[in-house]
Amino acid sequence: ELTLTLILASLRGVPDFVRGQDAEEWRSGFRPSLADKSVLIVGYGSIGSAIEDRLAPFELARVARVARSARTTERGPVRPLTELPSLLPESDVVVLSTPLTESTRGLVNADFLSRMKDGALLVNVARGPVVDTKALLAELESGRITAALDVTDPEPLPPGHPLWHAPGVLISPHVGGPTSAFWPRAKRLLAQQLTLFVNREPLRNVVLTTGT
Repeated sequence: ELTLTLILASLRGVPDFVRGQDAEEWRSGFRPSLADKSVLIVGYGSIGSAIEDRLAPFELARVARVARSARTTERGPVRPLTELPSLLPESDVVVLSTPLTESTRGLVNADFLSRMKDGALLVNVARGPVVDTKALLAELESGRITAALDVTDPEPLPPGHPLWHAPGVLISPHVGGPTSAFWPRAKRLLAQQLTLFVNREPLRNVVLTTGT
């Protein structure tokens, strides 16, 4: 829900509407729509998949999926991280929902950002250190791309940090999880997992690790 909120609010200019309301100004104008956009989801586990489920009604031109390793899903292929350079220039919205690992720390660096198309939106609902803050600030200040961030590096973002007032950025204070929907689903999942465990059946959401 928050990912969709950040995307729609950023594209449709909702923060500017709020500022206009505070100033009693009628700030109308032409705004981009999510319809007909190409979305790239970087990190396609349960969260990335759930994000795509919620994107389905919005008449997107295309959804591309990237994860640590390639695979096929009911919705289409998942590409490996090595294919990011060819996918970024084609994407209007880039959603980060990847875990923070040594391979994803600083993944969104100056090179990654430079490959994003002009006017693209970067949405981070993963972890702050996935993005190089200094590199992101440089792109935001140029006005070439925009960003919607539920997580930052550093976090919490301290007063006076330049990211607070960078152009084209929407910041929420890491609030993707704490909602009224959390506890009913957590309890339901716990009951399901315990039932599977007692019956010696495969558990859900098993984390796969690889040795070095």
